[in-house]
Amino acid sequence: MSRSPELILASGSPRRRDLLAEAGYRFRVEAPGIEENEDTSLPIRLLTAENARDKAAAVSSRFPEAVVLAADTLVLLGDTVLSKPVDRVEAARMLASLSGRSHEVFTAVALRHGASGEAVDLTVTTAVRFKTLSPGEQAAYHAIIDPMDKAGAYAAQEHGALVIERIEGSMSNVIGLPMDEVADALRERFGIVPG
Repeated sequence: MSRSPELILASGSPRRRDLLAEAGYRFRVEAPGIEENEDTSLPIRLLTAENARDKAAAVSSRFPEAVVLAADTLVLLGDTVLSKPVDRVEAARMLASLSGRSHEVFTAVALRHGASGEAVDLTVTTAVRFKTLSPGEQAAYHAIIDPMDKAGAYAAQEHGALVIERIEGSMSNVIGLPMDEVADALRERFGIVPG
């Protein structure tokens, strides 16, 4: 490819948009406009990968000349998949369940270039250890962030130090996009680099 194709982020997530922008990529945002599969009885790798692929396919079909980047992030606590909470009560329950424990954050990424048929799928996992939080600390944390659009009802980038003891692996993955792996795939497979 003499000129690298346009990059489209198939996501309404402000966190993913910020990560790409901070890394210096030029891109535009197109919402996939599809319902995500929320069947948490599916294995987490399968569920996140399916959602990422479906979002990428929906946008790639509309913009086949562009490289479309889609992702899906979920939290795994033991055998329990935590998605976005449905209400404040569930958000509080999620945060309480994470207190003092380790969990894994899974982000599946799907990259599609409709015109060439080129496709990349990857999944990155990061281990996160939570501090032990009192009920008051949990309530105070949810008073300063909006937990409703966040898997596991917390955000690493928004006052994360209040709840997170340590992260083993990719910090950007916990925020919603594993930037090292995404940058490698964009450069090596599609010739897209920041700038």
